[in-house]
Amino acid sequence: MLPLLRYTLDLFSTEPVVKPQEPPVSAAPPRRREGAHIPGVPLQGVIAPAQFAHPQANREVRIQDAVIAYAFARAKRRTIGFVVGPDGLVVRAPRWTPLHEVDAALQEKGSWILRKLQESRERQQRAHSARVQWRDGVAIPFMGEDITVLLDPAHGFSGRGAQLKPGGEGGASQTLHVGLPKAATADQIRDAVQAWLMRQAQANFKERMDHFAPLLGVQWKKLRLSSAGTRWGSASADGSIRLNWRLIHYRQPVIDYVVAHELSHLRVMDHSAQFWNTVATVVPDYQQLRSQLKDDAIPKW
Repeated sequence: MLPLLRYTLDLFSTEPVVKPQEPPVSAAPPRRREGAHIPGVPLQGVIAPAQFAHPQANREVRIQDAVIAYAFARAKRRTIGFVVGPDGLVVRAPRWTPLHEVDAALQEKGSWILRKLQESRERQQRAHSARVQWRDGVAIPFMGEDITVLLDPAHGFSGRGAQLKPGGEGGASQTLHVGLPKAATADQIRDAVQAWLMRQAQANFKERMDHFAPLLGVQWKKLRLSSAGTRWGSASADGSIRLNWRLIHYRQPVIDYVVAHELSHLRVMDHSAQFWNTVATVVPDYQQLRSQLKDDAIPKW
């Protein structure tokens, strides 16, 4: 018992300790990697929260591990509305709704809002990665398949501006021969290819509208091509249809869904259950095709 007691007391002794002539060099403490987690510190204090900011944001909220700056506006409506678009989150509320109720509604819808914001960000990243570098030999999607653009200054085809030719052996992609010199600029190549795609879209859309209109019991009067950035189509009660020409990048079933969608509006001018039932009569798998329309990346022009 005495040796143990002596050792314990020696640890707290105030007697001076003789220093050795050559003190050992203590090792430097290990450097902490940038952003590494420090034991005892909550992860929320180390990991930067995800950021989502609308360019016209005037309010901010923290939902789970994300900070969301959103555009807030008062509107003539009965409920609080949430819209997630390419720019971010937009919230509209009745004039009489207090802000604390808006905050509570944001938290209640938090999981849905975060999921939609992340999906929107991923779509934009895919679109950015799909941006076309306009040059000889570039590949672009057409009707769900990649085609290769070839500059053909000595072309012998009769088509206006460009002509699509079958692929070679071994599953080679089809080639779009464009009547431009090898020294053509990126803008010239883009304009020539776009003009050809728009002609294909016009012919394809008309053929599919003539197919679906009798099945839906409607008549369309006029078709116009659109270049809208976020809208694939629209319909007016007078029978006018607008369709985005960029749909020609997608597979035919996806195009058919959008065509049937707009023609169905000539019977039901809203998005009620009756409307979706109408779409389903001609495109039963419209939900799956609608998802592909949202998820698949097309070139950024």
